[in-house]
Amino acid sequence: MTEPFAFTVTALDGNARAGAIAGPRGVVRTPAFMPVGTAAAVKAMFPEDVAAAGADIILANTYHLMLRPGAERIAKLGGLHRFMHWEKPILTDSGGYQVMSLAKLRRIDEEGVTFQSHIDGAGISLTPERAIEVQCLLGADIQMVLDECTSFPATREEANTSLELSLRWARRSKTAFSLHGRPGQALFGIVQGSVYPDLRERSARALIDAAFDGYAIGGLAVGEGQAAMLDMVGVTTAILPQDRPRYLMGVGTPEDLLLSIARGIDMFDCVMPTRSGRHCQAFTWGGKLNLRNARYADDAGPLDPESACPAAQYERAYLHHLVKSGEILGAMLLSYANVQFYQELMARTREAIEQGRFASFAETVRRRYATANDTEDR
Repeated sequence: MTEPFAFTVTALDGNARAGAIAGPRGVVRTPAFMPVGTAAAVKAMFPEDVAAAGADIILANTYHLMLRPGAERIAKLGGLHRFMHWEKPILTDSGGYQVMSLAKLRRIDEEGVTFQSHIDGAGISLTPERAIEVQCLLGADIQMVLDECTSFPATREEANTSLELSLRWARRSKTAFSLHGRPGQALFGIVQGSVYPDLRERSARALIDAAFDGYAIGGLAVGEGQAAMLDMVGVTTAILPQDRPRYLMGVGTPEDLLLSIARGIDMFDCVMPTRSGRHCQAFTWGGKLNLRNARYADDAGPLDPESACPAAQYERAYLHHLVKSGEILGAMLLSYANVQFYQELMARTREAIEQGRFASFAETVRRRYATANDTEDR
């Protein structure tokens, strides 16, 4: 019998929650950070190393995979898990954000979005029904409704119109999921409303009435600033059900994660660990480091002596040499170290919540990063 999708909160420390999402492909410990495997690959990393870093779940992208190599092709090849050599859970986003940010000549109407592919200019239609069909063809464990990611800045009227369209699309997505989804798979609704608290509340309550398996908060980290983002997170999590996972999309820095966990968030994704690795920056327990800096040319110490990651044991001088020489190995090692740092951060966060010391743990990490940033900027 297929294991059903289930979420359990096992510990509370203020509004911070530790718990677990269970499903057919295993358990996701929360708070969880999902490395981003946009096109069926976490950039510059072997799938085995992503798993060894501690990741329970990764994110893949509907938009990119439906364009290349195609959802039907992946299904014929055995599904996304087999295709990308990843047997743990996968969450797929709906493609709505990428349509808004990448597609050419897009047009939005009640039916969905029509656009030209950024790859070859081909005309594509993405409706709520097609977004779910694609995610089901991929075999994603957690799927997202198609939504319109509200641009920022947006007037109140624009934000309201956008969220109402997203709500209608969410209901259609759920109907499609009831036809195509398999036992153990889950569908999350996405709260919109820009930076307007009452719109966020309206969106959240409407999605709760529709009874999704979990709830994401979208349309943030798009230029509104950290304070506004956290305000909207707090407003939204105060409304969302206690017995469903809460996912903040596209966030972010270690500080952003900890401040959001303090407001009740359970799940995150962001390209930051791997993108930073490819741009010579490392997240460590001592703070963020820029390996291009000349100060590391003669530094024989390990990248991060507190990390258990094999890549973090390489000498800073050697990593500095690799990045200055443009060697691919530098990007690979820094990406691995960053992905594992984020997983270690989540593991220590879960432990701190379980032991009732989350606030002091978060403040210690924040101070380390503030000190390191001051040093790196000089």
